[in-house]
Amino acid sequence: MATPQPGIGDWYRLDSGSLFEVVAYDDDDGTIEIQYFDGTVEEMDVEDWEAQWEDGALETAEAPEDWSGSVDVDAEDSGRGADAGDAERTLQASGSVEGVDLSD
Repeated sequence: MATPQPGIGDWYRLDSGSLFEVVAYDDDDGTIEIQYFDGTVEEMDVEDWEAQWEDGALETAEAPEDWSGSVDVDAEDSGRGADAGDAERTLQASGSVEGVDLSD
């Protein structure tokens, strides 16, 4: 089976169970930057990627439903409680944007 090219935003799992996302891919340098679920960022050579894939030590995975593992913020810390999403959905802009300069 051919080794898939890593896609930015795609999730994979090592045979150790470690879940990670590809966050950057540099074809010129032959490197892949990955971020583990816990937030740790590492760089992997394309050769290592291919070798691990061929050995079966690497497989595609679904993105976690709870992505907060890589973010060190609790709902309470961010000022967003359980009902914050409902409140945000009901917010609407009021007033006019007349006189606002949107050009650079």
